[in-house]
Amino acid sequence: MIIKIPDPQTTLVLIFSALAGLLFIASAIGAALRWRLARGQANPVIDNLIARINAWWVMVILFALTFWIGNTGVILLFAFISFQALREFISVTYTRRGDYRALLWCFFFFLPLQYWLIATHWYGLFAILIPVYAFLLLPISAALCADTTRFLERAAKVQWGLMICVYCLSYVPALLMLNIPGFSGRNLQLALFLVITVQTSDVCQYIWGKLCGKHKLAPEISPSKTLEGLVGGVLTSTAVGAALWWMTPFAPWQAALIALIINMLGFFGGFVLSAIKRDRGLKDWGSMIEGHGGILDRVDSLSFSAPIFSISCGTGGEHESVPQVGHGFTCRASGVCRGTARRAPTPAYKAMPGLRETKGVTFVKNLECG
Repeated sequence: MIIKIPDPQTTLVLIFSALAGLLFIASAIGAALRWRLARGQANPVIDNLIARINAWWVMVILFALTFWIGNTGVILLFAFISFQALREFISVTYTRRGDYRALLWCFFFFLPLQYWLIATHWYGLFAILIPVYAFLLLPISAALCADTTRFLERAAKVQWGLMICVYCLSYVPALLMLNIPGFSGRNLQLALFLVITVQTSDVCQYIWGKLCGKHKLAPEISPSKTLEGLVGGVLTSTAVGAALWWMTPFAPWQAALIALIINMLGFFGGFVLSAIKRDRGLKDWGSMIEGHGGILDRVDSLSFSAPIFSISCGTGGEHESVPQVGHGFTCRASGVCRGTARRAPTPAYKAMPGLRETKGVTFVKNLECG
């Protein structure tokens, strides 16, 4: 049986139409609960549910607009999300005057540069900008201010915030850099698959936990997380991921396996960020999204799942001493290479001019190096 896969634009229309339909149903259920149970009176549980649904309306519409704009819209959206998430993280961590210069580097240099590298498809520098250059520069900048009070703690918190809120989240739009054979022009679908699958897990964990949650996982970290909610949410969202296999270059069983992995990582992302909140004596990271908390409350699961999903789809690589297609590439001279070559099976390159094969490795000529 041959399954006809819709074109990218039709796929986006179908997905967002389905999400709008689900939200219409959820809104109707919320209104019915308010009418039958609350009788028009204030009910904290129902009011919170309706606030969450209304917030989802705003988020879905915003995502639909940015995905309609295309790659630029998605990159700008996640740059804003990273900025706001980093602001929320830094605002609740201990900093001193000596950290201000390092924070300026974070917000106004490394963050925009990270997303500019995605827009220009410069993966070589994108992959190491924050883990290497920012990791070394930020403590140097702070140390030059000669403030040694709790220096290690302050430096670690700034670096950790930059990694979680900028580097890890930037792997969502980094999916746009992939060049997957037979999947050209559909990279937005990968980003949408990731967001839908992980966010579905969050929602379903909340629903299953409310319906039949009895066994708390770690009340001191997250009182609302239960074993039943975790199992039910992960299995439900894994089924959703498997059903959306046609949006990806994966077979159904591969989509299900990847969905299971990113859902578990998403759970632990929320779990770890909840531990940080409890350490700071907080319930939410902020109040920007009514019913949900802050931006970081909504994307904490993506921060752990996005890098693994992106790398598993073929983004990751290593740098060798010669230009190599397969696991990334570098230059013979010093510096980081730029080019359009991406991971692909060696046979796909055999007939292309400018390529030669040596000992099972395909090399490409005339990469632009700097």
